[in-house]
Amino acid sequence: MKNNNEDLNVISKTREWKLLYYEQGKPGLEDGIYKGLCKHCDITNTCLRPRHGGGVWHCKDFISTKKRGVYDVVTRQFNKAAELMRLDSNIQKILATTNNEIVVHFPVKMDDGRIEVFTGYRVQHSNVLGPYKGGLRFHPSVNLDEVRALAAWMTWKGAVVNIPFGGAKGGINIDPSLYSSTELERITRRFTYALGSNIGPEYDIPAPDVNTNAQIMAWILDTYQSTVPPNDRQRTLHVVTGKPVESGGSQGRDKATGQGIVFNIEEWAKDHNFNLKGATYIVQGFGNVGSWAARLLKRRGAKLIAVEDINGVIFSPDGIDPNDLYYYTKSDHGSILGYPKAKKIDHETFLSTKADIFIPAALENQITKENADLLKVKLIAEGANGPIDPESDNILAAKNIDIIPDILCNAGGVIVSYFEWLQNKRSEFWELNEIDRKLHKIIKFAYNTVMEKSRKLKCDMRTAAYVVALSRLEAVYKERGIFP
Repeated sequence: MKNNNEDLNVISKTREWKLLYYEQGKPGLEDGIYKGLCKHCDITNTCLRPRHGGGVWHCKDFISTKKRGVYDVVTRQFNKAAELMRLDSNIQKILATTNNEIVVHFPVKMDDGRIEVFTGYRVQHSNVLGPYKGGLRFHPSVNLDEVRALAAWMTWKGAVVNIPFGGAKGGINIDPSLYSSTELERITRRFTYALGSNIGPEYDIPAPDVNTNAQIMAWILDTYQSTVPPNDRQRTLHVVTGKPVESGGSQGRDKATGQGIVFNIEEWAKDHNFNLKGATYIVQGFGNVGSWAARLLKRRGAKLIAVEDINGVIFSPDGIDPNDLYYYTKSDHGSILGYPKAKKIDHETFLSTKADIFIPAALENQITKENADLLKVKLIAEGANGPIDPESDNILAAKNIDIIPDILCNAGGVIVSYFEWLQNKRSEFWELNEIDRKLHKIIKFAYNTVMEKSRKLKCDMRTAAYVVALSRLEAVYKERGIFP
């Protein structure tokens, strides 16, 4: 296999290559075991991806720039709203920084007996509204700046939907696909132990995020409870949310983020006199969030016509059954590629697919000023955190494309995490219909509050959502004052 006259037969599944794929899209090699994973960088010390201003990217240069960009996006969104609402300058200083940043390095023994040292993070942005709350992700792109950005987004998210949680986020710089289940269990448990008292049921409550799930939350719960006295262990059941139902988890938590997205889309449809029955939609990312959003939107009569995941894109103008596709990915296939009822297309064709609704539910910075003009949709419902950069917001606004912003659109997960936290504290168990009813009530109120603010200030929904969140935070800081 050749690419630019370089031998690419030495492809191996390494963290660096996975990182290259996640951060850069599809550089170099277009065919092979892992589409987009290219040995060109290792061989020539350059990347085939064009660099703005000329020249070529060096991987480390590109990746560090990209990661700085995630936190830059949060800062710019925050500053724009703060300026519009004339946020108190002293409170702006407080919210512009994080409260605590924990970095831990910990050794773990692998199945073959060797030792690997991992780096984990927990950033606590603000707890003025309540305990820190935020997910843990296992991903090769995890670094301190990214986690800072995600922690800040969690603060705004809790505030905009008016639940008593602050913002935090964490993770481990790891590609979980490279490790066995027993290795992942040991990594998770050792990370939990390393965090120690930096998490706690009334202090900082982790939850699932990218590449983490209910099983990982169960390991965290068990490890944490092993560090407290036996007579206190049942009082700490709410140290994590997103647990298996049998271990104290909540009904509806697995679909909560996708459910919240669909509730937001329904509110937008009512607001714009738009009929979801027969509407078309495309989804980027077919993990927990994207697959649930797709399946729930199908129940409203909408038609899925294109899906993209880490391995590629499939398209069918006649529609793709998201339930059938979900079970296909959960079989031995592990990906949407090869799905026999749709054809394969490329990334640019996917973005330019004409549809009514686009749900980006993958990672940050997917829609940039380089590709935003490709989109031909009426609505973008942000399932991921920060999938659109600030320059793209302006381009999309000029194209009259509405955006339901991430801090509102994907807040269903943290809302149902709040429900799980409450159930654990009260030793209660709520039925699914009660959870869906409560979730819908909160989402509907938050959507209408943001939309009302948008109309009043004559600004986009993203800025309006920030203004709603920052106004609540500002009020609490002014009421409580600053100690001493």
